Amino acid sequence: MSGEGMIAERRSVHGDAGAVRLEQLMKRGTDFLGTRYAILGGAMSWVSERNLVSAISNAGGFGVIACGAMNPEQLDNEIAQTKLRTAKPFGVNLITMHPQLNELIDVCARHQVTHVVLAGGLPPGGAIDRIKAGGAKLIAFAPALALAKKMIRSGADALVIEGMEAGGHIGPVSTSVLAQEILPTVAGDIPVFVAGGIGRGEAIAAYLEMGAVGVQLGTRFVCATESIAHANFKKAFIRASARDAIPSVQIDPRLPVIPVRALRNREMVNFSAKQIEVAGKLDSGEIEMMEAQLQIEHYWAGALRRAVIDGDVESGSVMAGQSVGMVKREEPVADIIAELVEEAEAALGSRG
Repeated sequence: MSGEGMIAERRSVHGDAGAVRLEQLMKRGTDFLGTRYAILGGAMSWVSERNLVSAISNAGGFGVIACGAMNPEQLDNEIAQTKLRTAKPFGVNLITMHPQLNELIDVCARHQVTHVVLAGGLPPGGAIDRIKAGGAKLIAFAPALALAKKMIRSGADALVIEGMEAGGHIGPVSTSVLAQEILPTVAGDIPVFVAGGIGRGEAIAAYLEMGAVGVQLGTRFVCATESIAHANFKKAFIRASARDAIPSVQIDPRLPVIPVRALRNREMVNFSAKQIEVAGKLDSGEIEMMEAQLQIEHYWAGALRRAVIDGDVESGSVMAGQSVGMVKREEPVADIIAELVEEAEAALGSRG
């Protein structure tokens, strides 16, 4: 079933044992988020906006607005519009390199946003204190054990460990390796959510049993009925296999280019040309390194918009994780979450 304010319902029952066990394993996560299920919606620029975010929260998950390149006024409006669509908790994902990060944090505080997610590297000085002073809980990305420990010392309230199978900006290590490296060491001290390549409930169950308190999924929600992604964008997802989601290539080692995983198309070639152009500006002294990085990020934001909003899936960037091969149809968010929960319960119930 689907609809505003409705919680995902299980389609079938695999015995009480699986349901009870799932609830137990998710309890730290659901208590932390204030939700029925410890399932976060990954923040995807142009996709994770008011409609999808509210739908995920209304279905018992935790929607997260992708602020991306929004200015403070745009974020203010997006949060307000999301609050009109759901009374359930949701969060806001902020990029640490955003030039107006402090102002964006203040917007979240004015709206009493309960959770702020910081992505894109270590935050500048004072950002964490500013978030905490505004009353929000801080969720931080930790792509390595050392960074996980640093974020805990810095005041993070929860961590997301995301492997290279994810869509969009990625690190060099797989989800399964990160989970083995980080969960045994820090999961007892702080809630940890696992992300990257998760498309079915069996994987959710496995990571919960390893010590995670929940998971984050992005690719799986792109083809939700409530997603505003263009029909062409959704068709590309439904037709794709895991092998079609490939990482971008870094042309110049001096450029601080974080690889991006997207579906193979002409845009991947165009990005190489963009890197050469930016590197030339660095050589000539026309721009500094920080400006070079911002130009790359703005390039991706524009390329992603062309694909998501305009439907240009050849010269736009179709960012997708490797779980894209498990996206088979367009369906309501509530049905997606119900299926994931059913699969996780069945897996846990079969353990005996």
